[in-house]
Amino acid sequence: MVASPGIRSRLLPGFITWRAQIAHMSAETEAVKTVAGLMALAARTAPKAVGIDSVTIEIVIGPDLEKIAGKMTEIGTEKGLEFFRINANQVRACEALVLIGVSGGKTLGLNCGGCGYPTCRDMAEAGAAGKPGTTDYTGPNCTFKVTDLGIAVGSAVKTAGNHNVDNRVMYTAGVAALDLGMIKNCTIAYGIPLKASGKDIFFDVPIEH
Repeated sequence: MVASPGIRSRLLPGFITWRAQIAHMSAETEAVKTVAGLMALAARTAPKAVGIDSVTIEIVIGPDLEKIAGKMTEIGTEKGLEFFRINANQVRACEALVLIGVSGGKTLGLNCGGCGYPTCRDMAEAGAAGKPGTTDYTGPNCTFKVTDLGIAVGSAVKTAGNHNVDNRVMYTAGVAALDLGMIKNCTIAYGIPLKASGKDIFFDVPIEH
């Protein structure tokens, strides 16, 4: 599972070593997959406004990680955003990726105005009149649904932290997954890549020796 020459040349400093270690970390890799399942459980059972669940959860492993990383790189190139490519290399180095999204276009009929529209009906009509695919996310979104997503993501990363799995919440991975159709019926999504290694690859700064 060592990175191919084409991938190696694009990895950040230190990533080649971490990638090569994956083949020697079967026990840790299996543990990470188990934690991914526990994260999905935490996100599913997290509190939801008025008890209505509009959250979707997917766990990505194996070759599908490269699909998402490739799309992240592609989007970053199109938009001229380097952090998409950086995040893509981090996803490539991971054992699993937890995707969490929400159907934010659904309304609760509370007419709270938090979405920027005076009524839920107005918001729904604005969403129906929108043009899907022209932006990273589809809007407008119900404030309560976005809050549900935040609570679910927070519950998931808390679970990862409790089990000592390095992770990071990535908008970039969520955008790529939505573009690929790997998380269905969601207007907003985040990706949480997971890694077990001696150094945290998401926030580590290489040290000159």
